[in-house]
Amino acid sequence: MAGETRSGTYAQVFRVAEFRALWCSVVLSRGGGELARVALALLTFQRTGSPAVTALVYALTSLPAIVGGSFLGVLADRYPRRTVLTVCAWLRAILVLFVAIPGIPLPVLCALVFVIQAIDAPAKAAQMALLPDILNSSLYPLGVAAVALTNQIVSLVAFPVGGVLVAMAGPNNALLVTAVAFAGMGVIVRLGLQHRPAAQSEGAGRGSGFRGGWQLIMGSPPLRNLIAAAMLAGFYVTPEALAAPYAASLGMGSAQVGLLLAAMPVGNVLGVFLYTRWVPSEARLRWLGPLAVVSSLPLVFSALHPGFVVSMILWVLVGMLSAYQVTANTEFVRIVPKDRRGQALGLASALLISSQGLGMLLGGLLADRVGVAEAIAVFGAAGCLVGLLPAIGWHRARQGLTSREPSALAD
Repeated sequence: MAGETRSGTYAQVFRVAEFRALWCSVVLSRGGGELARVALALLTFQRTGSPAVTALVYALTSLPAIVGGSFLGVLADRYPRRTVLTVCAWLRAILVLFVAIPGIPLPVLCALVFVIQAIDAPAKAAQMALLPDILNSSLYPLGVAAVALTNQIVSLVAFPVGGVLVAMAGPNNALLVTAVAFAGMGVIVRLGLQHRPAAQSEGAGRGSGFRGGWQLIMGSPPLRNLIAAAMLAGFYVTPEALAAPYAASLGMGSAQVGLLLAAMPVGNVLGVFLYTRWVPSEARLRWLGPLAVVSSLPLVFSALHPGFVVSMILWVLVGMLSAYQVTANTEFVRIVPKDRRGQALGLASALLISSQGLGMLLGGLLADRVGVAEAIAVFGAAGCLVGLLPAIGWHRARQGLTSREPSALAD
């Protein structure tokens, strides 16, 4: 088993030239997107002075992913994935330049933001759909983990750095930096990735759009249970929406809110690295279900009203336990038919974002009634109970895959 844990390394992953190009596109896309969110929030507040309008524009940087993932992910199957990545990157760069125009009417700004984020969905689907083509079976899980780690780290760095940059250069100039990042992403993808034909021809006769993706996922027990396990994030991300009132209930200030918000991402970075580096691939498949069940368990202890330090440790543990998401993502892409990866990934992303948004909304409503710590504890317990269903379902589905479809578990 020791050899299995070291069947691939991160160093080997980064020796693959195409992966380096794809990784750079992830960094620029995530970094540029986070910088744009900071700049847009400050730009909107400067122009309107309205917290409500500012929150609306900020929400528009997340909500379009639901629409884009549901209906545009299929573009990553219908057209060459390198082309999808390149065109989406350059379109985003051009549209951000329009957003950066001083005095642009607010309705136009909101419409542009919506489109910018919507067309990011097929690009992300194309990124993840390309990974199995770029990396062999031993390196592919580590490639998925590297992308997940990169996204978490870039987000942690981008918000404080973005705040400083916006403060120094102004939101309009910060948006110009974002446009350059997106344009650079397009160039790197165009030059660094090989051309591959479209995975699915337009006349292939396969189901497309939301309905086709839904039928594909719901009709496959492995895919259905993997996406259900991923959607458990809707329970354990609830504390992120309640970090400010939770810190206030502990008598803490804004600095502690920032630390609480960073706890889960830091824990996830640590968990993903340890999980993918030292746990054998077969063991990761076995532990996917149990980890999905207990990922929300540390939140249950919020009912005891622990202090700030203990709360930080609990939230870090949640992030570490949620490392199972990388395996769920890896297996989901591996099992989906190659010519429908973009469609399935787009819908899966939309479902995941929807579950998180719904969890945060319901968590806030419950906190108003029973208290912040109690609401977090309830969502922690609910996550454990609901997690039993996909855990049991995945165990059964995986046995079926092993006995009847072994090729689905390997390239």
